[in-house]
Amino acid sequence: QVQLVESGGGLVQAGGSLRLSCAASGSIFTINAMGWYRQAPGKQRELVATITSGGSTNYAASVKGRFTISRDNAQNTAYLQMNSLKPEDTAVYYCNANGREATRRAFFNVWGQGTQVTVSS
Repeated sequence: QVQLVESGGGLVQAGGSLRLSCAASGSIFTINAMGWYRQAPGKQRELVATITSGGSTNYAASVKGRFTISRDNAQNTAYLQMNSLKPEDTAVYYCNANGREATRRAFFNVWGQGTQVTVSS
């Protein structure tokens, strides 16, 4: 099985920065895309940013220019650098990854447990 572990969340003042990490472990043959999603109280989970194994990125309009997604393919780890944070960025941030397991080359699509990001005004 493949697991994701996120870290790096916390409390920060508006205008500050945080860096989230997401490490994938387990029986991994290949990871295609990794991404970050977030869910604020009372709202649906929404895409923040995604990155393919080749480095192509996609961002939500609300974070473009402030957030940067990156990944280390050798370490099966993705990062989300968040700058110029706003109170509306407050949410639980979830990591997602999809790819193929090493044992049977079965497809996987997994989520992390989430990490809280709180931005105070």
